[in-house]
Amino acid sequence: MKKYNVVIIGGGPAGLTAGLYASRAKLSSLLIEKGLVGGQFANAEWVENYPGFPEGISGADLGQLMHQQATKYGLETLVAEATGIELKGKQRVVRTTEGDLMTRAVIIAGGSERQKLGVPGEEEFTGKGVSYCATCDAAFFREQPVAVVGGGDASVSEAMHLAKFASRVTIVHRRDQLRAGRILQEKAFSEPKIDFRWDSIVEEVEGGDKVKGIRLRQVKTGEESTLEVAGVFISIGLKPNTDYLKGILPLDANGLTVTNEKMETKIAGIFAAGDIRQNSARQAITAAGDGATAAIYTGRLISK
Repeated sequence: MKKYNVVIIGGGPAGLTAGLYASRAKLSSLLIEKGLVGGQFANAEWVENYPGFPEGISGADLGQLMHQQATKYGLETLVAEATGIELKGKQRVVRTTEGDLMTRAVIIAGGSERQKLGVPGEEEFTGKGVSYCATCDAAFFREQPVAVVGGGDASVSEAMHLAKFASRVTIVHRRDQLRAGRILQEKAFSEPKIDFRWDSIVEEVEGGDKVKGIRLRQVKTGEESTLEVAGVFISIGLKPNTDYLKGILPLDANGLTVTNEKMETKIAGIFAAGDIRQNSARQAITAAGDGATAAIYTGRLISK
């Protein structure tokens, strides 16, 4: 069983920054990532609020740069999925799909995955018109009408990206106003290809071989209608990747890890950082700060 000072679970901004700080502190460090380095951040077409990039940068490029910087100082990377953590005295065993790893400390930075609507047709048409990533799939819907479900920053950003390809983008939101930041709202309201269905929820995704429309219900009146679209992009929030931690760490009602200001959990030697943590601001810059904090206190724990 290979041994490390610290194993970091998750390759988003929190995990990558933790890897940078840990490897610079001369700790033998391994980062585990089951998908693309950069995490959900890698799906962001353009990031305008990360310090040091006044003209903006794509999420994928920023993730690659962060990974490159950390590996420069010795961070190792394993493409695998973490499936469990076992406590063995002062050591921790991280179970993965590529084998077990022994470590003195674990930094959990696995982030979140997109929430699903849970309505009829959603699973059936996933990959056939239902998508959770506009950056990945927008080009498949050139000159076709699409819908975006949700009203937060991510939803509006997805709609803005889709407007470059689709003939029409309809934002379906269960409230009568968006939750996105003001600048994003202004951009959406001024985009002629974007329209809105307020106070509406999706009851069903409809189609044959592929999506042909969505059945909507107006929450205030109960009136039902059908919106003809070729694609449905679902952006209604995130679910923390903590199922494998149940019974190991205390989680709140939403499945988020509970930490103190040092990013320590209730279990010695296990830290958590980023979106996976209770009360996270869910921003790349704050996730990076969490990762740095976790790595610093990991170093202090190991040096005792």
